Amino acid sequence: MPPLVQIGSRHIDRKPAWLKVKAPGGGNYVALKHMMRELKLHTVCEEAHCPNIGECWEHHAATFMILGDVCTRNCAYCAVAHGTPAPLDEGEPVRLADAVARMGLRHVVITSVDRDDLPNGGAEIFAACITEIRRRLPDASIEVLIPDFKGNPEALGIVVAAGPDILNHNLETIERLYRVARPGGRYPRALALLRRARELDPEERYFTKSGLICGLGEEWDELLTAMRDLRAHRVDILTLGQYLRPSADHLPIARWYTPDEFAELKRLGLEMGFRHVESGPLVRSSYHAWEQVEAANA
Repeated sequence: MPPLVQIGSRHIDRKPAWLKVKAPGGGNYVALKHMMRELKLHTVCEEAHCPNIGECWEHHAATFMILGDVCTRNCAYCAVAHGTPAPLDEGEPVRLADAVARMGLRHVVITSVDRDDLPNGGAEIFAACITEIRRRLPDASIEVLIPDFKGNPEALGIVVAAGPDILNHNLETIERLYRVARPGGRYPRALALLRRARELDPEERYFTKSGLICGLGEEWDELLTAMRDLRAHRVDILTLGQYLRPSADHLPIARWYTPDEFAELKRLGLEMGFRHVESGPLVRSSYHAWEQVEAANA
């Protein structure tokens, strides 16, 4: 195990040098921001305060967030607003496909807020988005980062039947911290969803993927246990990134992981059998997602 930078109850919010990023503001960034407002679309890049928004948007890459911008859950690490969502927007898939076509994307990432107020958690909208994008850009690969749908197998089946290329559900943290960090979720339920996703695809037409946030208070061995749990449930692609506290109302940062520690986690993950491991301080689920697909295929 590499040397620890910080661990224990004391925390610091001052970012180390390796987490400094250039403020967004290039031409592509401004144009993309305008298009999102024009089409009344949301991105997790904005809603979750992603540190990579400038880099990704300059490369015409964005993670679309469907089903509105208000989540029915209140995870203690997440910047997305929570409360009572607006009514379902049936026209969202068409507008999203329009944005994808206008951007000429080769790889599309779609995620959502949790919509526990809907019978299938919004699975039908995920499926409609996949269908509309396939109609407009048949050669584009499509990645969906789905909620747990409260363990509803019918909802998962609806998404799988639409034919995504990558099906992602983030485990987010270790089992011990679920009650504090992710009170609306269940660690075994998240793993069961990923296992079921693979069982629904015996021919392995798509990859399964999951991610973990580092720095919420987990111990190194607990992190490795979560990684092994994901691999035991036949997850293909793993992402690992540093937790960044969105505000003083969110969970404190327990410690900073160094680039060397992330490199070691990648090495260990590949040894466990993952097809690809994206591991680094600034890594998020969709960070360089287009490259993750190529690496997993290789």
